[in-house]
Amino acid sequence: MTEKLFDTDSYIVNFQCKVTDLYTEDGFLCLILDRTAFFAEGGGQAADKGEINGVAVLDVQEKGEDIVHTLASAVGGEVNGKIDWELRYARMQTHTGEHILSGVVNALYGFDNVGFHMGNETITIDLDQVVPLEDLPDIEQEANGAVWQNLAVKCWYPSEEELPNVFYRTKRALPWPVRIVQVPGFDSCACCGTHVKATGEVGLIKMISSVAFRSGSRIEMACGEQALRLLNTSWEQNKQVSQAFSAQMEKTGEAAKKMLDALAAEKLRAGQLQKQVFAAIAKEYAGRENVIHFAENPDGTQLRELADAISRQVSGHVALFSGCDGQYNYCLATRDGDLRQLNKEMTLALSGRGGGKPNFQQGSLQCTKQQIEAFFSR
Repeated sequence: MTEKLFDTDSYIVNFQCKVTDLYTEDGFLCLILDRTAFFAEGGGQAADKGEINGVAVLDVQEKGEDIVHTLASAVGGEVNGKIDWELRYARMQTHTGEHILSGVVNALYGFDNVGFHMGNETITIDLDQVVPLEDLPDIEQEANGAVWQNLAVKCWYPSEEELPNVFYRTKRALPWPVRIVQVPGFDSCACCGTHVKATGEVGLIKMISSVAFRSGSRIEMACGEQALRLLNTSWEQNKQVSQAFSAQMEKTGEAAKKMLDALAAEKLRAGQLQKQVFAAIAKEYAGRENVIHFAENPDGTQLRELADAISRQVSGHVALFSGCDGQYNYCLATRDGDLRQLNKEMTLALSGRGGGKPNFQQGSLQCTKQQIEAFFSR
């Protein structure tokens, strides 16, 4: 049985212990200690990283009453463990922040947290009902109120007699012993994770988004150092947008909308001009039977529009190509008739693939312009 030092003190970074078992599994060295400060993966929180006698700890998992440490190479006897404190503390901040926010939502609406994932950049919380989007600013404000009060966070195991009288959030009924993490006035929850001593250490809780997920909501958020990195990145990006648009930083959204409106107007004007160009090109082929035309790299939509315009001017079919030697996109179009056999023969001869409706075929070819011209001059 491994003693869990992190259960009673999340701030332990260095510790001494004894190796009680050592074995190899799936090519990795597995180590069991008499006691450990390494948190084993569980409850939505990833395993700690760090070193044991200078050897990197790759993973930590709980198996029964033991905690198994996966290492890069062997150690034995009396050993020293060292936690990656920067990573541990960031997770302590984010996990406590998640408790606070979940507790606020539960108190306001009665919604339950049915799952969460603690990532390196953000945290996601899954709730069993839909949180009103208009309420998110008030929820965030309430959660940060808990941070600013710098409340003591209590982590403990109530006695078997005390437990029935302790209120706590839980996804399912739990047998004693149960570890409780409590933020006075905001949350009380069954949890095995590592937490800060006081809510002020969380620093900041920033809600990022809330989207529909299954029958409820998935909230994305960031806490502590995580939130600081996010806001610094957002600020830097907004500064660049401000400079690009020559707009004040608090008005970049308005400037972006104006730019999008202007681009939409230009796109409409360009589309109208493009149709005039296509009509002029098509007019040059008026009265012909079959036409082969090489266009100057229009996109897929423009290629189809040009093929349609030319097909209305000819009595047979139009074969339209864009690209360069080695890779051509194509459209085959006709007002009447079936182009599927022609398409089959062309793709077979010119290393291509494509398909479509009987009177309209499209795809790509791996060939040269000369090979295309040779095929249609048969």
